[in-house]
Amino acid sequence: MATASVAFKSREDHRKQIELEEARKAGLAPAELDEDGKEINPHIPQYMSSAPWYLNAQRPSLKHQKKWKSDPNYTKSWYDRGAKIFQADKYRKGACENCGAMTHDSKSCMERPRRVGAKWTNTHFAPDEKIETFELDYDGKRDRWNGYDASTYARVIERYEARDEARKKYLKEQQLKKLEKSNQNGEDAPSEEDEEEDDLRVDEAKVDESKQMDFAKVEKRVRTTGGGSTGTVRNLRIREDTAKYLLNLDVNSAHYDPKTRSMREDPLPDADPNEKFYGGDNQYRNSGQALEFKELNIHAWEAFDKGQDVHMQAAPSQAELLYKNFKVMKEKLKYQTKETIIEKYGNAADEDKLPRELLLGQSERQVEYDRAGRIIKGQEAALPRSKYEEDVYINNHTTVWGSWWKDHQWGYKCCKQTIRNSYCTGAAGIEAAEAASELMRANIARKEAATEDPAPVEEKRLATWGTDVPDDLVLDEKLLADALKKEDLRKREEKDERKRKYNVRWNDEVTAEDMEAYRMKKVHHDDPMKNFLH
Repeated sequence: MATASVAFKSREDHRKQIELEEARKAGLAPAELDEDGKEINPHIPQYMSSAPWYLNAQRPSLKHQKKWKSDPNYTKSWYDRGAKIFQADKYRKGACENCGAMTHDSKSCMERPRRVGAKWTNTHFAPDEKIETFELDYDGKRDRWNGYDASTYARVIERYEARDEARKKYLKEQQLKKLEKSNQNGEDAPSEEDEEEDDLRVDEAKVDESKQMDFAKVEKRVRTTGGGSTGTVRNLRIREDTAKYLLNLDVNSAHYDPKTRSMREDPLPDADPNEKFYGGDNQYRNSGQALEFKELNIHAWEAFDKGQDVHMQAAPSQAELLYKNFKVMKEKLKYQTKETIIEKYGNAADEDKLPRELLLGQSERQVEYDRAGRIIKGQEAALPRSKYEEDVYINNHTTVWGSWWKDHQWGYKCCKQTIRNSYCTGAAGIEAAEAASELMRANIARKEAATEDPAPVEEKRLATWGTDVPDDLVLDEKLLADALKKEDLRKREEKDERKRKYNVRWNDEVTAEDMEAYRMKKVHHDDPMKNFLH
């Protein structure tokens, strides 16, 4: 069946596809139509009918099997043998020195080498050959019969016909001679030569009959270039057997496919099953080991689709072993699932039978009531109860779980708690929960009010030495100039270690002028003009 494109199919879709293909092969469903409205033979293998993925075929078609790339430049014509185009009467420059033709040189000349070439004799010039060039396709280049003239085969037929005529004429002359000889002798009895000829004719008939008998014989060559083995295989079908398509000559009976020689349905469905020996091909397909083999094939396909490296034809033993392991694991998983369900919910088949009141909800007891609904006679029937526990209160609760609902949560109505295993707190717990919720709402409101009006933050200026700058800070210009000189002297000493003196005295007192001088002389690495300061 032709498929438009390769797409993922579920197990159910795959099963339906297989059933549709089987119905089409059996003739029960109409054949698939291609883009041109022509029927597609359902017996065409899938590897031939499926279009390659790169063609992006949207509908089923068999166009990909035809030559869909045709080059109009290709030709099927052939060279015109022996054709001449022009014969010169004088020598031309560049022509063959031997024959005078312009289409080849003296090295490629096919004529007899002359003692004196046409270049010097200037006579008997050969005509120019007709040179043709063809652009052949792949098949044309490899066609061994390309350019063959079919009319030449008439000569072969004439030769064989002439030989047959000569043989017939010779045989007729021989028969006339024998008749003349027999008339001269006057003998009516057949001669020994006639008897020998009759024996030869009988032997020839036997040979012909043996050749006809071996129409189903399959011969295999032995130790030849073709290989093979010794022996012949004959068709062992009994001639008395009736062909399956002759069992029921009704046109509407089971469909017979002559190409595959298959008849899937039963040709005689109403006949006695004990008397008929053939019940259709499906009888063998759906019985015995055919079903196991079919399941094995389906398992191999599904395993290959899911990523398993298994192939039924390439490694049948591996596929069979994998299928056996799959069946064992499937039974084991099925048993474990059954045990888990029985362990969780119990097995009703093994337990005692439920009372009739629970099964049917009725009994044969008669109860009489008055107008007020009080019992006058008999006993009131007990209401049927479920097998689950009812009205069981845990953790001091007075209501069951699920009796209260709020904010998409279930809880207990007695204490309004949404925790399943909580302990009941009663009315006190309800009041505490309400107080906690009120307190939480108040805190949220206070926090929102605080974020709306933020407190102003005073901006602080940092002093040169890292403290707050006082308002009455005044720098002395003279002391600042001295501090700048000291800073320059310190930097020169750091650059040259030889100018440092031995009796170095340190002064730990740092004034505001010293910090300002240090800040002014400090090199900032991010300053683009730092290389031009000194």
